[in-house]
Amino acid sequence: MRAAIIEGKDQLDVVELPVPVPGKGQVRVRVSAVGICGSDLHYHFEGANGEYVVREPLIPGHELSGWVDEDPSGQLQAGDPVTVHPARFGTPVDGIEDAAHLWPGGSYLGSAATTPHTQGGMSEYLVVERGMIRPLPAGLAVVDAALAEPLGVALHGATRAGDLTGRRVLVSGAGPIGLLALVAAKARGAAHVTVSDVLAGPLARATELGADAVVQVSAEKLPVEAFDVVLECSGAAVAISAAVAAVRRRGILVQVGMVPNEARPINLAPFISKEVTMLGSFRFFEEIDEAIELLAADSGIARIITHRFPIDQVREAFAVARNSERSGKVVVTFPPAG
Repeated sequence: MRAAIIEGKDQLDVVELPVPVPGKGQVRVRVSAVGICGSDLHYHFEGANGEYVVREPLIPGHELSGWVDEDPSGQLQAGDPVTVHPARFGTPVDGIEDAAHLWPGGSYLGSAATTPHTQGGMSEYLVVERGMIRPLPAGLAVVDAALAEPLGVALHGATRAGDLTGRRVLVSGAGPIGLLALVAAKARGAAHVTVSDVLAGPLARATELGADAVVQVSAEKLPVEAFDVVLECSGAAVAISAAVAAVRRRGILVQVGMVPNEARPINLAPFISKEVTMLGSFRFFEEIDEAIELLAADSGIARIITHRFPIDQVREAFAVARNSERSGKVVVTFPPAG
């Protein structure tokens, strides 16, 4: 089978590997599409994602969809369309029994956080545990279902914010996760959603997806104390400081975008004086199921996918995904069987 392999900084190739064989309790998926995430870009262009360094060949990709190829249990039929929850959960911890995604000792597809690395889905075939499989409803295109994982991330950020019904929401950062955070906020009942970014291209995509307003922060400032909730999706220190200023007194700021594992300067004075609640948001637990429902109900969400590249053009796919002015979500595709 063909698979994309990252061996270090700027070392990305397509190689032939043996087709994996599913064991008891496992399912083999024939992959259709894999979204390129920010972590994948870091692994390729930097050789590391934060503190997680590529130390051995790594198949990237945790946003994927495809078809069942083989289920030894017979519960699923070959050809059934599916997506995959990319997490294997670790050891339960007192006080967070309901947050398996935070338990230590787990793993995530396409990650160098573990040794051996946890291989991802950017390959023709992938074997996962049966519990990671999510069947797709009729009417949801298989390629579009690659958005289920990042939409789950965005929905979890909305979950952390609490009830968004009637709220004024700012989505800071209009990359793929920011665009999906816009979708999530609307789905959770937000009355008005503003999206901010430094670039015009991402903001045009936000407008197309139904943003009530957009702010290009490279040319204009965000209004002060104008939002009940901020979903900060950029991870940039300057954007976090701006978000603290933009949220209202006793408002809520959810940090969805990942930040480097190092000290960065952030202005916390308004955070203190306004008694702002700041919350972290890490991946998701069950929100992928809601994401699948939303994608099935609204095919327009798939407009976030701006580019599709076959696996043989994976290097070009990564180069385009790196250009946020040009691209939204970029997916790598594999041909169907036969």
